[in-house]
Amino acid sequence: MTSIPDKLYKYELVIGLEVHIQLATNTKIFSSDSAAFGGEPNSHVSIVSLGLPGSLPYLNSTVIDSAIKLGLATNCSINLENRFDRKNYFYADLPKGYQITQDALPICKEGFIEIKTKAFGNRQIRINRIHMEEDAGKSMHDQDLTDSLIDLNRAGVPLLELVSEPDLRSAEEAAQFISEVRKIVRFLGVSDGNMEEGSLRCDANISIRIKNTTAYGNRCEVKNVNSMRNLQRAITYEFNRQVDVVENGGSIEQQTLNFDAATGITSPLRSKELANDYRYFPEPDLLPVRLTEEYIKNIQASLPELPQQLEKRFINELGLSEYDANLLASEKEISSYFNNVIKTTSDYKAAANWILGPVRSLLNETGLSISQLSTKPSSLADLINLISTGKISFTSAVQQVFPAMQKHPDHKVIDLVTEMNLLISVDQNELDNLVDEVLNLYPDKIIEYRKGKKAVLGLFMGEFMKRSKGKADPKTANSLIVKKLEETK
Repeated sequence: MTSIPDKLYKYELVIGLEVHIQLATNTKIFSSDSAAFGGEPNSHVSIVSLGLPGSLPYLNSTVIDSAIKLGLATNCSINLENRFDRKNYFYADLPKGYQITQDALPICKEGFIEIKTKAFGNRQIRINRIHMEEDAGKSMHDQDLTDSLIDLNRAGVPLLELVSEPDLRSAEEAAQFISEVRKIVRFLGVSDGNMEEGSLRCDANISIRIKNTTAYGNRCEVKNVNSMRNLQRAITYEFNRQVDVVENGGSIEQQTLNFDAATGITSPLRSKELANDYRYFPEPDLLPVRLTEEYIKNIQASLPELPQQLEKRFINELGLSEYDANLLASEKEISSYFNNVIKTTSDYKAAANWILGPVRSLLNETGLSISQLSTKPSSLADLINLISTGKISFTSAVQQVFPAMQKHPDHKVIDLVTEMNLLISVDQNELDNLVDEVLNLYPDKIIEYRKGKKAVLGLFMGEFMKRSKGKADPKTANSLIVKKLEETK
C-alpha cells in the first residue's frame, strides 16, 4: 500500500478506545478460583469458570469497589442500580457460550480524562461508560503443530471495560490516554496495568472524515493491541490505509481487524459485530446490585491523591517545574517516596533533583524499584539538609555519602559523614588563604577572566576543591573566588 501524504491533510482521524483493565483481585469475578497470572494451563478453574451445567455465579464484591474507585477517579457518575447481562457469542475459549457483562446499566457513565499532547495541548476526552465483566480464556495457536490449545485460567478473571467517546484525534493522543488510564489504575491499586501480561488491553475504533465535517465514517476496530507503541503504529497504518481506500474511489467496510506487530499492518478478522449480533439479555442468575450514596462517599474518601492532582500540587505549592512534577507524579512509588522525603526537608527542588538524578541512576543500574531502595526517605532528607546548610558538599554527598548510605541503611547520616571526615570545617581565614593560593597559581588565567573568559572559573574552583579536600562549601568558595577576581580588575 502506498500512502499519499499530500492528500492526508484533507482528512481528520477519529479514534475511540475500549480499554480492558484486569483487576488485581485474589479471585475471579463470579467464583473463588484464583485470578493470579500464570500457573499451569487449566489449573485455576472450577465448575463455574468451566461453565458446567448447574453451576451458578456469585459476585466478588471487590470488583464493585474497584469499579466505583475508577469511576470516581475519571469523573464519572455512579449508577446506584446495577444489573448484569449475557453477551452471547461462540468462541472456543468461552466455555459457557456467553460472557457475563453489563449492557443496559453499566456501573459508571459520562466521565472524562484530561490529557496533554504537543499537537493539541490540554484536552478532556469523554468517557462513555465503565462496566464490569468477566474475561474469556486464551487460545494458543503456537503450542502444537496441528491443533489450537485452550487455557481457561483467565476465564472469569474480573475486568473493567472503559469505553471512550470518539474524541481522540491522533495516535499520540491515543497513547497518552492509555498512559493516563494506566497511571490512574496503578495509583488506585485496582490493577497493575501491565500491558505485556495482558492486564491492560486495548481495542481501537478508527475512522476518517473530511476535515471540518461532523458526520462519522465507518469505523474499523483493531483488536487487542498490547503496547502503546503498537497502538500508535496500528492507528497510523490504519489512517493511511483508509485514506488510500477513499482516495482511490473505494469505501470503508466496517470490520474487525488484527494488527501484526512484526509487519506493522492490519488485516481483517471478521465483519464488525453490532450490539444485536450479541443478543444481549438480562443475566438470570445474578441479582441486581443496589448501591447507596453513603457507600460511594466512603469509597470517595478513601481515594489516594491521583497523578494529575499530585502534579498540580508539586507545581503550585512546591514550586517545581512542570517537567519535574510530571516525572515525580508518573509512578505511585516515586511520588510516595518524594512525599515522605519532603516531610523532613523544605528544600523541595533539591529533593526532586536527588530522586530524579542520583536515586534514579542507582535504580537503573541495580534494576531495583524505589520501594526496594535501602535508603529511607528520612535519611535522604537528612543528607539534603546537610547540603543545604553547607555542612557537606554536593559532590561528596553524591560520590561518597550516598553510596555509603546504601551499604549502611541503619546508620545516621551525620554519623556516616563524620566517620568519613567529610564535614565542611574550613574557617574564613583558611578560605581566604586557599583562594589566594589558587589565584596565584594561574596569573595568566586571571587576565583571561578579566577579558571576559568566564569559563576559567571552573579551573579555579577545581583546584580549590582539590586543595580543600572537599571540606569547604563550594557555593561560598565560588562567591569568594569571583569577589577576589573582580577586586583585581
